[in-house]
Amino acid sequence: MSDERIEVVAYSGYRDEECPRSFMIQGKKIEVAAILSMWNEERLGNKGRKRVFRIKGNDGYEYKIYYDEKMKQWFLAKE
Repeated sequence: MSDERIEVVAYSGYRDEECPRSFMIQGKKIEVAAILSMWNEERLGNKGRKRVFRIKGNDGYEYKIYYDEKMKQWFLAKE
């Protein structure tokens, strides 16, 4: 099962797409109520890096989303 590309509204600080504020899943806007954890994942070789966020949405559910720095896209991780 592949991860789903999503639209994210993010705070952009000193680096692009720094911190998610809200995102869209199946046409529904979900506000980020809390960031539970965040980390970076390096890929072998020159395949880039992902910034991963485990978040709680204002709908009460937890999500794992990430920003792929090489592709410059946000994804919802299918776990």
